[in-house]
Amino acid sequence: MTIRATHELHARRRGRNVGVAVLLAAFAAIVFGLSVVKVQQTGGIEGFDHVLRPEMLPPQEGVGQ
Repeated sequence: MTIRATHELHARRRGRNVGVAVLLAAFAAIVFGLSVVKVQQTGGIEGFDHVLRPEMLPPQEGVGQ
């Protein structure tokens, strides 16, 4: 036979734990939302962005004329 007496301390801990869980879920949702918006606004991304590509160079005057 198990004695299960709930103390008011348990209720306070449960309330605090629920509050922390809600804040953690809200923070995760904000970070996820910002990540989705950033990816959607970036558009087409080419690999090796650290390499100078021809389309990154300014157009030269008189070339190809």
